[in-house]
Amino acid sequence: MLDKGRATLAKQNGEYNYNSATDQRLVTFLNFDPKALLKELTAGKGDGEILEWIQSHSKTSRAPWEIEAWSAFMEKRGPDSDAETLVFYTEYLGKLSKTREDAKTWFEAIELDDYVSFGGKS
Repeated sequence: MLDKGRATLAKQNGEYNYNSATDQRLVTFLNFDPKALLKELTAGKGDGEILEWIQSHSKTSRAPWEIEAWSAFMEKRGPDSDAETLVFYTEYLGKLSKTREDAKTWFEAIELDDYVSFGGKS
């Protein structure tokens, strides 16, 4: 989310949208204002400074175990099992590669998208 915010500010984000549906999962979990975060990024703060800002501006305090559990879930989160989402996911991956069968989660698909978008071979 931070990289997308910085890219948005530099008008270099391309198809990557700040405060996307994936970003909203983080915003909801930590309960902070994404517009205020973008303003902090405008100041040129580093990731550590932004983490401190999020921790001090989050309206929902999270224990370390909650953050760890949420992060582990997000890393393993795949598409929902409804037909519409499965079709979307399959078509999304199909645009990136016809042979890759290893991308099963949203984060793996996003990583593949990033890799292909910046010149990698799928």
